[in-house]
Amino acid sequence: MKLIIPMAGKGTRLRPHSHTTPKPLLPVAGTMIIERIIQTFSKTLDRTVDEIAFVLGDFGDEVKHKLTDMSKRYGAKATFFKQDVAKGTAHAVYCAADALDGEIIIVFADTLFDTDHKVSVEGADSVVWLKHVEDPSRFGVAVEEEGIITGFVEKPKELISNLAIIGVYYFKEGKELKKQVKYLLDNKVTGHGEEYQLTDAIDRMLKEGKIFKSATVDEWLDCGTIPAWLETSKVIIRKENGEPVSGFKNSNIIPPVYFGKDVDIEDSEIGPNVSLGSGSVIKGSKINDAIIMDEAKVNNSRLNNSTVGIRATVDNVKGVIHVGDDSQLDVE
Repeated sequence: MKLIIPMAGKGTRLRPHSHTTPKPLLPVAGTMIIERIIQTFSKTLDRTVDEIAFVLGDFGDEVKHKLTDMSKRYGAKATFFKQDVAKGTAHAVYCAADALDGEIIIVFADTLFDTDHKVSVEGADSVVWLKHVEDPSRFGVAVEEEGIITGFVEKPKELISNLAIIGVYYFKEGKELKKQVKYLLDNKVTGHGEEYQLTDAIDRMLKEGKIFKSATVDEWLDCGTIPAWLETSKVIIRKENGEPVSGFKNSNIIPPVYFGKDVDIEDSEIGPNVSLGSGSVIKGSKINDAIIMDEAKVNNSRLNNSTVGIRATVDNVKGVIHVGDDSQLDVE
C-alpha cells in the first residue's frame, strides 16, 4: 500500500522556522510531525505501507535525504513529486498521479491525530477519518449514517454535520480517485476559494455508488501555527514525558519535559512543558512552555511560550520570542 503525503505548502504561519524547515519536518517532543503520523498508521491500520510518495515544493536535497531515511526506518520506499503552484487539495494529490494506483492512503501533514483502536478498511471503497468538532463551518465535513458516509460538504454555512474531515483518506483503488480529480482539473471544477477540492472528487465517487466508511480519532492536534505547535507539543510531552528528571548542575527540572540527547543544563529552571532538542545548552536561564531545538544555546534568559531554532543563540532575553535557525539574539 502507498502513503501519499502532500507537503508543498510554505507554512507561512510557522515562520521563522518554516523558512528553513518544511512544516511537517518540525519536531514535536523530539519526533518530526510527519514521522508521528506514520507511527500512528503503523499501530492502528490493518495494512502495511511499502511506499511513501511525498509531494514537495521548492525544498532542497537535504529534505529528500531526511524523508528517505525516515521511510527506510518503517520499511518503505520514498518517492518524490513536485507541486510548483498551490491550486487546492485535489491538485496537490494529482501532482502524485503516477503513484495513484492500487491501495493508497492520503495524509495532509498539517495535524497530528491519535486513536486507541485499530482501523479496518475491509468492505469499503474508501475510509475517511473524522473528528467531532464544535464549529464545523471551518472544515470540510462528512454526513454519515451508522458508519456509512452519505455526503460531503466543504465548510458548510449551515449546520449539516459536526464530523470534520481531518485530512486522512484510504482508497481501495487509487485510479478511481485519479479519474475523478482529473475530471475536476480538465473541466475547471473549483470549489471553496476557487481551488480544486479533494472533497469534490470524493463526492463524485460517492455519487457513483462507491462505499465510504468512517473512522474516528480520539485526538486531532493542530501544528499549523506557532501557538498551535506549542500547544500540541505540550499535549504530547504530558502524554509521553511525565517522569521526573534530575542530574543537572544546580538546576531545577519541573516535569513534564522532553530532553533530547546530550542536553547540557546549568544553573537553570526548566519546565513545565519544555522540549529541549539534542545538543541544546541552557545556562543561567528559566524556561517554561517552550520548544528549544537541536544545538540551540540559551544563556541568562527568561523565556516562556517561545521557540528557538536549530543552532540559534539567545542571550539576556526576557519574555516571548521566536528565533529562527542559526540566528543570534542578544539583548544587553
